[in-house]
Parts: sequence; C-alpha cells; structure tokens
Amino acid sequence: MDNQQQAAIPDQQTIDNGDDVELRIWADKFGVTKVKLKAAINAVGPSAKVVEAYLNRKK
Repeated sequence: MDNQQQAAIPDQQTIDNGDDVELRIWADKFGVTKVKLKAAINAVGPSAKVVEAYLNRKK
C-alpha cells in the first residue's frame, strides 16, 4: 500500500463498510471485489485482520 492509500484509510485496524473509497482500497489490498469484501465484513465484522483471514480461508 502506498502513502496515498494509507492516508485515505484513517483507521487501518477496521474497515468502514459505508465508505466506497475505503472499500475499494481494502478490496484492492486483499485482491477481491468490493462485493466480496462487503460480504466478508458482514460475515465476520470490520476488523481488517479478521476479514483478511476470512478471505484467505475462502480462496
């Protein structure tokens, strides 16, 4: 993640499911679509680490 992306994410511990820009950045980081990212957040909550682990299990 470059500095511009880091600046766009105020809290790198959680993912804001209501912020399209933040969802796009996290989706790109995890290599999934925004739809899959939103589904993961709905399944396990907004913790970036938990979402990442969940998405890795789904691959």
